[in-house]
Amino acid sequence: MYHYIDLFAGCGGLSLGLFNSGVWKGVFAIEKSPDAFETLHYNLIQQNNHFNWPSWLPKKNHDINHIMKVYYNHLSGLSGSIDLIAGGPPCQGFSTAGKRQENDNRNKLIGSYIQFIRIIKPKIIFFENVKGFTQQFDKNKIKGRVYSEYVKSALSRKTGTFNGYNVYGKLVDFLDYGIPQKRTRFILVGIRKDLNSKYSPKDFFKILENNKNTFLKSKGLSTNNNLEGAISDLLQKNNEITSPDSQGFKAGKYGDPETAYQRYLREGISLDNYPDSHRFVNHKKVTIKKFQYILKTADKNKTLSDELKKKFKLKKRTLIPLAANMPTATITTLPDDYLHYKEPRIFTVREYARLQSFHDWYEFKGKYTTGGLLRTQEVPRYSQIGNAIPPLFSEQASLVLMEILNNGTR
Repeated sequence: MYHYIDLFAGCGGLSLGLFNSGVWKGVFAIEKSPDAFETLHYNLIQQNNHFNWPSWLPKKNHDINHIMKVYYNHLSGLSGSIDLIAGGPPCQGFSTAGKRQENDNRNKLIGSYIQFIRIIKPKIIFFENVKGFTQQFDKNKIKGRVYSEYVKSALSRKTGTFNGYNVYGKLVDFLDYGIPQKRTRFILVGIRKDLNSKYSPKDFFKILENNKNTFLKSKGLSTNNNLEGAISDLLQKNNEITSPDSQGFKAGKYGDPETAYQRYLREGISLDNYPDSHRFVNHKKVTIKKFQYILKTADKNKTLSDELKKKFKLKKRTLIPLAANMPTATITTLPDDYLHYKEPRIFTVREYARLQSFHDWYEFKGKYTTGGLLRTQEVPRYSQIGNAIPPLFSEQASLVLMEILNNGTR
């Protein structure tokens, strides 16, 4: 087994992929949000014992800066013994889907990430962030830095006992790796220089590309997945039950699985079971009629025309009716950005999870949604999924990282 630490772990998408690979064991995970950590804890600690959690660290949500301050000596004791540090700081400050502000406090966590790497000195690094991480903050008063270049420079530089890493990063579209959505992310891989590895970080991306078809075939999957093929067994018309976790709401039941992707994510789940977190929104009748009209008339996979927005007096910038036979656009933390391809409603949490390749046995905890000022404090279920790394991709990445470690030292 290889051992890793998951930084900014969220609800556990990255760790789930490493768990599914069968060759990685977690040491611990750092996640600030109690909501997201509750989901990770339930699935990967309580249910599957995936982490060899150290006795000195409470099994709870933590801030990375608090960890480095309070447990510095314990962390130093791990120096050089960890195979991998995986994960990247929160992306909201860099995301082109948001306000994209360089002075966003979350951007400062890049410095915390680098400091943590310099303490632990893992053999390899796997870093993920949004596409905007590679772009300058040109709209600011002062031309901003390209943070991807800053991270590469900081990690490659020798400082004291820190030998630095050979690093390489590029943009990767998860659609090419079996995920039914266009989701381009910046991936950076670092290999510690003193390992004298026969591999370069560039080799990670070559191996990943070369392995994908064989990997997906072993799961009965392909790279050609679309929205309908991901969630058609979760239609509201299949039947409704009283929501088991939300008073006053209805939830859905399973239909028969129709695709290999559905069968894969439903492994171990009986047809008699009901899907976790498959609660339908209580749309008003006028909203349902509006959605029905949009589904009949609007162009699919495009945001609504100004004409339709004016007709329904919509102030919302983004509302996209999705096409059944195509992958989705990148799902966000806002579930009302998209309309279901067939039914006049937004997606459920479980449908969101399907689009991110979470197995149906993976249960989500905490609130379904939040709003207003609480959005800066809470991470509800939709947000947990929208922020996650798709486990199907992280499993593929973890096997390549294992190959680099297993054969990579002379």
